[in-house]
Amino acid sequence: MTARRVPPYAPLVGFLLLLAALFGVAWAAGAAAGPVAPGMHPSGSSGPGTGGGGMGGMNGMKH
Repeated sequence: MTARRVPPYAPLVGFLLLLAALFGVAWAAGAAAGPVAPGMHPSGSSGPGTGGGGMGGMNGMKH
């Protein structure tokens, strides 16, 4: 009985498929979890903490 030869690109294709699956699972978990902190807004919205690129409510912390 002869051994089957695996093409040299097969492990790379398998790794890329696994990487894509893990990325999809991580993206879905992040989308389900929502923002990481209360009051966070997308960068285009207006609201506290959007001016000057700093964190809102951190007055007096400039050096």
